[in-house]
Amino acid sequence: MLPIRDHNPSGRTPYVVYALMALNIGVYLTYIGQPDQVVLHDVFLDWALIPARLSQGGGIETLLTSTFLHGGVMHLAGNMLFLWIFGDNLEDEMGHLWFLAFYLASGIGAGLIHVLMGPYSPVPTVGASGAIAGVMGSYLLLFPKARVDILIILVIFFRILAIPAWLMLGLWLVFQFLGGLESDPNGGGVAYWAHAGGFMVGLGLTVPLWLRRGGPGFWNRTHGLPPHPEARYKLSASRIPRVPRR
Repeated sequence: MLPIRDHNPSGRTPYVVYALMALNIGVYLTYIGQPDQVVLHDVFLDWALIPARLSQGGGIETLLTSTFLHGGVMHLAGNMLFLWIFGDNLEDEMGHLWFLAFYLASGIGAGLIHVLMGPYSPVPTVGASGAIAGVMGSYLLLFPKARVDILIILVIFFRILAIPAWLMLGLWLVFQFLGGLESDPNGGGVAYWAHAGGFMVGLGLTVPLWLRRGGPGFWNRTHGLPPHPEARYKLSASRIPRVPRR
């Protein structure tokens, strides 16, 4: 289940989203193609978040620097896709500078929760996932009924469905909690608690904005949608000719 777009493009240019995407991609390009051991020793051991080091009082700056590092092309592409889908409407609602501060705070909060759940882990943790999870939590609170197109892939079955944001984001959050309960917080693998923690941090940081907009009254006015006309997407017809059965 992969989100590919939402139906409510931003009302103005999301400069911060574009800048964050460019920065993440640019940082990755500085070490792409180098051997894994070189990347580990020359990049990750210095700039990635290592919970055991942070628990001993060192590497505070890695709470921020780790959010601009990625472990591979697919890791980077997935994170940038989520940022592009959900970030533009939030930047429009919050304003450029407030959105940037919110994004960085969500990433730092996600890192702290990751350390709290596995304080003795020696595994370097990288990725913008925690910060982007914060964006997703904020999106859920402000625009729960926005439609999101998801690509469903089941072996050879492909289907694009439009579902409300609350369903897609709610399922994603449940999967993170389940993954966190089944994983070793001091081991390697996916940083599920950073994802779930970042989501909750982002949602919590957005509550004051939501209340200033009127709380439930904001939902009543906007119907849970971003304040822009909904985009209409149409899949092009297949150019593959149909062959009748004999």
